[in-house]
Amino acid sequence: MVAMMNLGHRALARWGMKFLTLPADGKVLDCGCGGGANVKKLLKKCPQGVVKGIDYSPVSVAKARELNEQAVNDGRCVIWQGSVEQIIFAKDWFDAVTAFETVYFWPNLHRCFREVYRVLKPGGTFLICNECSGDTDKDDKWTRKIEGMTIYKDVQLKALLEQAGFRDIQIHKNNRGWLCVTAIKPAGNGE
Repeated sequence: MVAMMNLGHRALARWGMKFLTLPADGKVLDCGCGGGANVKKLLKKCPQGVVKGIDYSPVSVAKARELNEQAVNDGRCVIWQGSVEQIIFAKDWFDAVTAFETVYFWPNLHRCFREVYRVLKPGGTFLICNECSGDTDKDDKWTRKIEGMTIYKDVQLKALLEQAGFRDIQIHKNNRGWLCVTAIKPAGNGE
């Protein structure tokens, strides 16, 4: 299943990454890193940087570590098992935080967004990329099939991001119904 997710979400990830600008030495956190395919892409975007991943599933963590073994051994990558509700990393550390196909399953979305805000550097970017935008009837079938899945519309995500302190929120959609949201932690703004 984890390997299938790596393959199945490849086109979505490629599309979403277009909205993320990173420095060569960037520090990035991928929340809900799954099998680690996006961690691998982020490592390529930041060839002198560090990419960390966090996932709730021990199976996903093992697969992500295996896929990114060289970067892990080189000290450029760390994959941890844990929840986005309580991110173990230090505040104001990451240039970017990404969430591909995962916010559907985050408990207490407001609290999770506050945690992402906490670990981002001022001026840092939070990128959310979802295949389901809540704009089509086909989205309903997924919430019926997958227990615990909530599909959020862009206006819902924008409101929650603003409540968490994010600004400069950009909404991107394509003709396939995909949704990508970028949000910035204001520079020089205390929590």
